[in-house]
Amino acid sequence: MDAKDILGLHKTSFPSSIEKKSRPPKESQRKPDGISREVYALTGGMPPLMPSIDASQLKKKHNEKVTWQWLPFTNSARKDDLHLYHWVRIVNGVLPTGDYSFAKYNKSVDIIKYTDEEYEKYLTDPMWTKEETNELFDLCERFDLRFVVIADRFSSSRTVEELKDRYYSVLRAIVLARAASSGDVATHPVIKEPYNVSQEIERKRALSMVLSQTRQHEKRDEEVLIEAKRIAELRMASKVAEQSQLVVATNADAEVTERAVPGESLSPSNVQHPPMAVPSPITDNASTLASLRMLRVYLRTYALEQMVQVSNSTAGVRTIKRVEQTLQDLGVNLKPRVPTKAVCAEHLELRREILTWLNLQKQVQYKEAEGSSYRDGTYGETPDTPKDRTFIPDSLNFGGERVGKKDQKRKGHGAQPTAAHKRPRKQKASDL
Repeated sequence: MDAKDILGLHKTSFPSSIEKKSRPPKESQRKPDGISREVYALTGGMPPLMPSIDASQLKKKHNEKVTWQWLPFTNSARKDDLHLYHWVRIVNGVLPTGDYSFAKYNKSVDIIKYTDEEYEKYLTDPMWTKEETNELFDLCERFDLRFVVIADRFSSSRTVEELKDRYYSVLRAIVLARAASSGDVATHPVIKEPYNVSQEIERKRALSMVLSQTRQHEKRDEEVLIEAKRIAELRMASKVAEQSQLVVATNADAEVTERAVPGESLSPSNVQHPPMAVPSPITDNASTLASLRMLRVYLRTYALEQMVQVSNSTAGVRTIKRVEQTLQDLGVNLKPRVPTKAVCAEHLELRREILTWLNLQKQVQYKEAEGSSYRDGTYGETPDTPKDRTFIPDSLNFGGERVGKKDQKRKGHGAQPTAAHKRPRKQKASDL
C-alpha cells in the first residue's frame, strides 16, 4: 500500500507523457600511457604548465643496478678531518669519488698577514696596540670581514667604524710597503678608494635621521622643497626675461644703425627704439632658448613643445586647430617620430609657414570682401549738403518733412497742375 491507495487515487492519474529526461551518455576517454590514474583524475587530461617527461622514456628499461648505501664522507672545508655519514647513490656497485659536493660553496676571504718587523715599521698607531690589531685580524679571518659580528666579539669597546678604519688603514699600508712602486698598486681597490670614516659616520647619521622622520616631518620637507622650486623658477624667468629684452634692444639698435643713409647724422628723434613692453615672437623665442640653455640637459621633444607653444601664442584656438589640420592633410605628424635637431628645426619652420599662409589667406579674404562692397556701391559717397539750408527743429516744424515738401513743390514747379494730374471725380447716379 502506498500514498495513492490511501488517498484513493489511480496509479495512472499522472499523464504518461511526463518522463524522466535521459542523460546523455558520457564519452569514455582512455587514459594515456605513462600517466598514473591519480594524476589523470586530477588533471582530466589537461596539458601541464611545465614540460613533462616523454612517455617513451618511461617505458625504457634501465639495465643499471642502483642501490643506496650509508657511507662516511669528509669535507675539505673543515680542518679537523671530521667523518660524517650520508646516503650515497651507488650505480652498478661503483662507489663515487671526489670531494664533498657542497665543499665548492665554501668561500673565504684572503686576509693579509704582517710580520713584527712590518708592524714596527709601518703599522704603529698610538690609538691601537699590537695585541688589539692582532685580535682584529684574527676575527676578520674567522668571520670573513663581517664587522658587525667582529664588533660584538671584540674584547674592548670599539665601534664598527673604528674597526673598519683600523683594518683598511693597515691593509693600505702593507700594500704600499710591499709594492715596488706606487704606480703598480694604483688600481688596487684599497688604494683607489680609501675608507673614509667621517663620511661613513655622517652617512649613518643621515640615514638614521631619515628613518626616524614622522609623517609631519616628511610633509613639511615636501612643502619646503616645492616652495624652493617655485622661487627658483620665478628667479629664472625674471632673469631670462631681462636677458632677452637686452638682446632684442641691442639687435634693434644695430639694425637702425646699419640702415642709416651714409652722410646723414642720426638724431635721437630719428632713432626708433622698439617698445619693451610689447611681447614679440622673437622675444619669446629668445627667452625660451635661454631658459632651455639654463636647463643644460633636456629632451628634444620638450624643447619642440616649448617652441611650438611660443609660435602659437599669437594665434587663436581656431587658427591652431587649422594649422594642425593642415599638417594632418599634408601627412606630417604633429610630433616628429625621430626628433633630431634638423627635423625639429624643419618642423618648426613648416608650422611658421602654415601660420603665415593662413594669415595671408585671411587678409586676402578681407580685401576681397572690401573690394566687392566698393563695387556694389554700398559705401558710395553721399551728396554734399547745401550750405544755405538751415536746420529747423522738429518741435518748430509741426509736421516736419511734410511741410517742407509742399513748399518745395510750390517753389519748384510754379505752374498750375494740369487736369491730367487731377484725381478723377466720382460719378453719381444722376449723371448716368
